[in-house]
Amino acid sequence: EYNADFTELTINLREGITWSDGVAFVSDDVAYTLEYLLNNSGLRRSAQVQRDIESVEQVDDLTVKVTFQGPRPKFMYFMMYKFDIGLYIVPKHVFEGNDWLEFTHFDIDRGWPVTTGPWHVVQTSPEQKIINRRDSWWAVDQGLVEQLPDVLQIVYVPNPGETQMAQAVIANRADATLDLRPTTMAEVLARNPAVVTHSGFEKPYGYVDWWPIGLLFNDSKPPYNDKRVRWAVSYYINRDQLIDVAYDGAGTPSQLPIPSYAPLQRYYDAVEEKLNTTHNTTEYNPGKADGLMMEAGYAKNSNGYWEKDGNEVICDILGFGIFNDFGPILARQLDNHGIKSSYNNPPDAWGQQQAGEASCGLRGHGGSVRDPYFTMNLYYGTDAEEAGEGHQANPYFWSHPRFNELTDEVSATGINDVAKLEELWTEAMEIWLDELPDVQVLEWYHRIPMNTTYWTNWPTHDNPYTNGAFWHLTFQLILNNLRATS
Repeated sequence: EYNADFTELTINLREGITWSDGVAFVSDDVAYTLEYLLNNSGLRRSAQVQRDIESVEQVDDLTVKVTFQGPRPKFMYFMMYKFDIGLYIVPKHVFEGNDWLEFTHFDIDRGWPVTTGPWHVVQTSPEQKIINRRDSWWAVDQGLVEQLPDVLQIVYVPNPGETQMAQAVIANRADATLDLRPTTMAEVLARNPAVVTHSGFEKPYGYVDWWPIGLLFNDSKPPYNDKRVRWAVSYYINRDQLIDVAYDGAGTPSQLPIPSYAPLQRYYDAVEEKLNTTHNTTEYNPGKADGLMMEAGYAKNSNGYWEKDGNEVICDILGFGIFNDFGPILARQLDNHGIKSSYNNPPDAWGQQQAGEASCGLRGHGGSVRDPYFTMNLYYGTDAEEAGEGHQANPYFWSHPRFNELTDEVSATGINDVAKLEELWTEAMEIWLDELPDVQVLEWYHRIPMNTTYWTNWPTHDNPYTNGAFWHLTFQLILNNLRATS
């Protein structure tokens, strides 16, 4: 509950919540978590907490009062679990006295980790992780859910590769896997009629994730500190070809670093004219790109690569295994147009991107799903130096004072003040589209095979109670809803 000007937040806890070791979950845990992040840097979410919170007060066992440095109407949403982010509230009685950067909170014999869910870890090894359901759960006792999950045991095994995952689902040895590529999914559906996808049995075999994919650069260093070079790279990318070759046509280009979700459509509409005319972020136009490169002082050398002052323009793309289907195609497109390019996915790709050591990199935008703030915050100029911040950090090394001011104004604007949010967003996009801090490539789809042989009531477009990603923090909602076939 916020006060009238969003400078204070009162968090009222549900009575009767317990940690899995039987200790009550109370305001002590919430206050301790926020205060630790407020006073210790270099931790996930600590930068946001330190930018927002002035003080934390434990009012009573079930009430915490948070005082902000200014209006912060987005803070409670920032804390909540959605997709694969949220602010983890930790058990004070376990964490107190430990350094969070060193403390693992893992000891099966002691019942660690403790959680507020109905699960406990019983085995972990490089070959598998086994999590069993406990026999009781406070959420059932308190009437929050009707019953304990039907699922008694969850077994995670390492990703053996696309082909092996598909074979496991076809043979009913797996109930779900990480997302598959469209051609693989089509084969799975043809060979096992018990398998469904979010979109049924039709393309795109999934749903748009909140993670539109972009090509990032270190914008603070040549050649990508020149917006003309960044725009040229965008014009050299044939996104339709990427989708046709890598995804058998089952995909869509990404125009902006926000997903094409219904609550965000108004923000697309606000800049639609620019996207369709002067700042088309998905346009394939090598001629226009060549003109920008020459305007920026580059010329092609004898090897066909753009060069200035003896330095070729290099875009060695660092990505992750999930981009291996289109990453090499993207690199070849750029190379064919004079941007010396390659594609690799080293184990430290994320770290190199985060440190600004990658000349180019592929990654998703884990930002907004309701209003523009969390995507704008990805480009906030002060986050680039924070270690371990994951989705909320700025890996683009791009900063614009007015954009930062607008981000702060959006942060202080209530989510229902749509007119003001659209006004601020439109001005911010004037800057962003002119500068193009990173190049938009494709929307990201989760194409998850869900096997109904043993379990039904998976989330689909006809039953959209949550997304189907079992690696997201919303997996508990799926476990609550799955029903055993026998």
